[in-house]
Amino acid sequence: MDVTVKWDLLVSGPADAQQTVLLLPGGLNSARSYAEVMAEPALARCRLVAATLPGHCGTAPPEDFTIATLARHTARLVEEQACDVVVGFSMGATVAHEMVATGAFTGPTVLMGSSMSPADEPAFFRAICRLGDVLGSLPAAALLKLMGPASKGMRVSPERRAELLGDLRSNDPHTVRRILRGYLDYLGEHEQPATRLCAAGVPVWVAHAEKGDGGLTADERRTLEACPHATVVTIPGTSYFLPNEEPRRIAELVVDALAAAGPRPR
Repeated sequence: MDVTVKWDLLVSGPADAQQTVLLLPGGLNSARSYAEVMAEPALARCRLVAATLPGHCGTAPPEDFTIATLARHTARLVEEQACDVVVGFSMGATVAHEMVATGAFTGPTVLMGSSMSPADEPAFFRAICRLGDVLGSLPAAALLKLMGPASKGMRVSPERRAELLGDLRSNDPHTVRRILRGYLDYLGEHEQPATRLCAAGVPVWVAHAEKGDGGLTADERRTLEACPHATVVTIPGTSYFLPNEEPRRIAELVVDALAAAGPRPR
């Protein structure tokens, strides 16, 4: 049965702005993980709506954790908020990818740190996702504990790091197991995900750090680089948290997407 999602939103910018951007965080992150991007001066004149994915960070879960279900609910949010551009990071990018590929959203889209197939994710992460079928929530709980050491190199202030880590640890391991399973299942659903994305005909920016946030297979990269509406962006250096560590660069991509969208008639 379809349910009504009560979204956890963080909104900034003029209420009467000509353009609105939806920002989808990575898995297990909250809307406020986009605070650095939302503070960028280049985006001050547009309305920014960051939305915690349903079931993440203690929010109410959807009826199931398939990416298709999350994309369907998110497409409704896009309409409710009259969004011109969608931006997603990591799992948020996967949801945005599905909306574009199915025609649920046809505007310019920015995908950061997105995985399109299981090969794009580290082997240890895939193992944790699958072990949940045998060990229940224990692998998910272990993953949450690893977040502390993994975030030590984050290029933000200690106070901001503590805030982001607190959001990550607010996730319930039992729910995390379902989130991870739904995500990994989706990555294996389509044989040629980059071709499917290109076929949608939507202007899309696919951005990854040079090292750290995953990547694309050689075939996926070739397909997207040959796609007439796709722009593949490699951000120099190492980053596992692009919205927090590279907000100015991300804001530049959003500005490009807004230019492609043009002002919406009001």
